[in-house]
Amino acid sequence: MKNDFVNPDLKKVGDIKGEFSVPSYQRGYRWTKEEVCFLLNDIDEFGKVRKNDENYCLQPIIVKKMNDGKYELIDGQQRLTTIFLIYVYMHKSSNGFLPNPKFSLSYETRPDSDFLKDPKEEGKTDNIDFYFIWQAYQNISNWFEEKGDKKQSVLTNINKYFDESINVIWYEIPENENPIDLFTRFNIGKIPLTNSELVKALFLTNSSTEPVLQNEISLQWDNMEKELRDSSFWYFLTNKDQTSYPTHIDFLLDMIANKPENDRENYRTFFYFKDNKDDTSIWEKWQKIRQSYLTLREWFYDHELYHKIGYLVAVGRDSLSALLKEYSECSKKSFRHSLDKKIKESLELNENQLDGLFYDTDYKKITELLLLFNVESVRNIDNQQQRFPFNRYKKESWSLEHIHAQHSIGLNTNEKRKLWLQDHIEPLKRLIKLENNSSIGSEDVKNLMDRITTLIDRVETNSKQEIGTDFDLIQKDVVRYLSPQNENSGEYIDSLSNMALLSQSKNSALSNYTFDAKRDKIIAMDKKGEYIPFCTKMVFLKYYSEGDTNLHFWGENDRTSYLENIKKTLKDFFTKEGN
Repeated sequence: MKNDFVNPDLKKVGDIKGEFSVPSYQRGYRWTKEEVCFLLNDIDEFGKVRKNDENYCLQPIIVKKMNDGKYELIDGQQRLTTIFLIYVYMHKSSNGFLPNPKFSLSYETRPDSDFLKDPKEEGKTDNIDFYFIWQAYQNISNWFEEKGDKKQSVLTNINKYFDESINVIWYEIPENENPIDLFTRFNIGKIPLTNSELVKALFLTNSSTEPVLQNEISLQWDNMEKELRDSSFWYFLTNKDQTSYPTHIDFLLDMIANKPENDRENYRTFFYFKDNKDDTSIWEKWQKIRQSYLTLREWFYDHELYHKIGYLVAVGRDSLSALLKEYSECSKKSFRHSLDKKIKESLELNENQLDGLFYDTDYKKITELLLLFNVESVRNIDNQQQRFPFNRYKKESWSLEHIHAQHSIGLNTNEKRKLWLQDHIEPLKRLIKLENNSSIGSEDVKNLMDRITTLIDRVETNSKQEIGTDFDLIQKDVVRYLSPQNENSGEYIDSLSNMALLSQSKNSALSNYTFDAKRDKIIAMDKKGEYIPFCTKMVFLKYYSEGDTNLHFWGENDRTSYLENIKKTLKDFFTKEGN
């Protein structure tokens, strides 16, 4: 790269003047708190230990002078933008005593560059660059505010350092140098750009792309990034966290390029779009990206496709790239039939096998089955106004919850035992009022409640006193009283008919509870707005139960009705017996 530049120069930050234009091929502003505070700390610490005329050099600023006297900013946008924001903050915070920056920045893709001069919260959502600019300004403000009583002197010192000792390495490239080639070479070799930033530069700088098309691509690019940041859309498309990609359009480009998971070639996606072996024009490549995005968007807004594709993605059954390819090669009707077939193949069950599914041996299959039960139940609501919230579902880790529990596994501390006892007092009070519970006398229940109160008092008097043996005896009696009559064998406990989906965090708190106590907790969580899967709520509100049922118990009739509802809802996805 030694011939790419005119001889480099050192320029004091305070001497940077002129108008800098950030071209459309550049990445957006993306510095986070880490980079912003690192720059401020470096400048501040150097100034404190500086000796005589010692200077400090920041990373290069690479520019090309344009015909109108402005500079095309080829590299250094992140640093120069941050320096600009530091000047803006210092000027405002000193009530105008310290100067504004002597240079200005404008963006080919951002006609309104005034946001830099006065970043405000209400404008941060206009586009993704403004969001990062606003965040950077807040980080600058917080950095200075943390100086407390020394803030004003630090403001003065930083401004002084900019004028006297902080330099940038200043490069001006020759007029005949292609800034695009330099931008790509410099950033691939030295500063890690994302694939999307390099692909965007490829599209916006190609000689065959007319300026009007460049503007169209740039606008569409921003809109796509903005919409992909909507969590409902994002978690419909992928199981990956939103923070797993620097920009969300990187996910879309990786998918189109079929980039393998854990690929060690960082720029595989960029080279896929740069390669022109099939003689495809840049515009045609952009159209492929745009069409793929529009197809995903179409699926997202289609009630049936949203739920069926969302389920297949959630269980890792099919990749979006494979589904996109299939969608482009068949009719929409055939595609919908194919989705049903894929779901059926993912289950690999006929309905008679449901009775033989158990917690220990079929955990994964039951989990996926209940997820599908939830997804399909929501999809089939008549008004189609509700959608299964994949974004809420994927933000938590899920496990199988025993609808009614009979064990005390994990209740190994006095505090946990005390909480369990307290949460079963109300269900026992309700039990006394049940007229049809003739096999258990109210005096027996009252006696049990007295034992609970006495044990709780012992724990509160001496929390270190061992109560394990006494607790186990009381716990068994509570479970016996709060279980359906003649159903204490526990044979059904680990069967599908006694399973529902619940997040691991909630499950860990409720796993040992009887049905009625667990029902109280589920209702309380739902009232607070915590996410409880649709079918789990239906179970604990007894909406599936028919015939002779008791609101406070989970009995044989409840389990039978629950299982029949699962079979009815998922009937189209079961294989025929013998297949």
